Amino acid sequence: MLNNQQSLILSGLMGGGIFIFGILDILDNFVVLTILTLLFFAIIINLFYTNSKSKEDIKDGNNTNKKSFH
Repeated sequence: MLNNQQSLILSGLMGGGIFIFGILDILDNFVVLTILTLLFFAIIINLFYTNSKSKEDIKDGNNTNKKSFH
C-alpha cells in the first residue's frame, strides 16, 4: 500500500497539521477534523496491512529479501 517514506510523510503532515491548526484554533472545523481523521486512519490501516503482509510472507516462507542466483 504505502512504502516507508510515504508513511513518514503522512505522519509528518498529520503532526504538523495538528500543530498548525491547533495554534490557529481551528481544530473544531469539520473539514480540518475530517482531513486529519482520514490521514490518521490511512496511517493505521497501512500499519496493520504491512504487518499482516510481512507475517504472511514469513509463514509462507516467501522471503523477498533474499536474492536468487540462477
